[in-house]
Amino acid sequence: MGRAMEKPVEIDRETSAQKRDLLGHFCFALHFAVMIYIVAGWLAPWRPALVFYLLFVPAIYMQWTVNRDTCILNNIEGFMRTGRWRNKEINPEEGAWLLTLATDITGLRISTFQINLLTYSVLVLVWLLALARLFWRV
Repeated sequence: MGRAMEKPVEIDRETSAQKRDLLGHFCFALHFAVMIYIVAGWLAPWRPALVFYLLFVPAIYMQWTVNRDTCILNNIEGFMRTGRWRNKEINPEEGAWLLTLATDITGLRISTFQINLLTYSVLVLVWLLALARLFWRV
């Protein structure tokens, strides 16, 4: 979140799905699965699943914060490829996976501030929905 006032990030569309290898496809699918879980996990019908979700969402936020706005999944992929934890110069999705996805889907120029605002707003909303379901419905 420290880079909130950055200009829109230029995304090289050639680095997206067309150029992914097997590891890249696996990591993309894993990222996508985590994103779907974050967005829909609050709908879990079981109390233990909601408790796990209520711990998982803040853990994701803390991981981004501690890891300088970068997802550990990108770091692991980069480490597997290069032996280095940080690989932003060769992996444009490091710290910008959702930004890259949103840009690829919409074709819009989206700033880091805008994607962070959307991301953190969604995190707060789904976390509160899970909390409400835990105490008032399940």
